[in-house]
Amino acid sequence: MSSLFRWPLGRKDPGTPSPATIEAIYGAIVAQARRPVFYEVFGVPDTVEGRFDMVLLHLWMVLRSLRERPDSERLAQALFDHFCSDMDANLREMGVGDLAVPKRMRAFGEAFYGRARAYDAALAEGDSALAAALSRNVYGDPEAARGGLLAAYAAETLAALAVAGDAAVRDGVLPFAEPAS
Repeated sequence: MSSLFRWPLGRKDPGTPSPATIEAIYGAIVAQARRPVFYEVFGVPDTVEGRFDMVLLHLWMVLRSLRERPDSERLAQALFDHFCSDMDANLREMGVGDLAVPKRMRAFGEAFYGRARAYDAALAEGDSALAAALSRNVYGDPEAARGGLLAAYAAETLAALAVAGDAAVRDGVLPFAEPAS
């Protein structure tokens, strides 16, 4: 049944997350991904691509956590949609033309889903597999030693997110691990 009929007179469906919720969660993801320790200590390239990879890693961790929570599908979808809108706006701000934006957005989507599949599969295999996947994707070298640091950080963050309360997550209070420095 259409939401027009379920929620008359323009009232919002109570299962739909508010824009403030999405902005708080996404803002926390981006703020964490921009922490200098990732670039100065972990050796993530301080480039557009390196920063994009860090946003993808943090987005993946939060979306993975949301997948494990009941009734979080809409929140997860709204968060991913916000990510896409942000990437679109960033492309336009960087001067990418209207005709090239859809192609670049498709590439962003493929990058996210490819990394998410790789990280999910690696997580199922163990710490060394996740380190290799992060080394390959973030550092461009499957043998990069720093992938282990990033894998340990990701494992700690995923564990913290798994036990975080629903209210905290929905308020954008995400318990990211403290990156080892």
